[in-house]
Amino acid sequence: MKKYMITLNDKIYKVDIEEVTSESGEVTTTNKQSSEPGIANNTAKEAEGTAIKAPIPGDILGISVKVGDEVKKGQVLVILEAMKMENEIVSTVDGKVISLSVAKGDSVISGQVLVQIV
Repeated sequence: MKKYMITLNDKIYKVDIEEVTSESGEVTTTNKQSSEPGIANNTAKEAEGTAIKAPIPGDILGISVKVGDEVKKGQVLVILEAMKMENEIVSTVDGKVISLSVAKGDSVISGQVLVQIV
């Protein structure tokens, strides 16, 4: 299964696409689409810790942490402006910031990794 983010009429959809497994075109499992457009999972457990991702597209207004900082669950990490509103992107875990993938002024897409925490 491959995962894609598709933008259609300025709405973002998370889509999982299955490969066809036989010449007859039968698929072993069904295709799925997120029921809520524009909503992407904002955290993902990975080998290098937890990735904090942008829940919506927008511009980075500010970054409240730096690499090496200890953070607590609920602590503001990044301020993301979307549709003229400031959104606080917070940590979903306690840990240490091991990487920042964005800088002030950057534009991001939904699902883009902003901060990595272990």
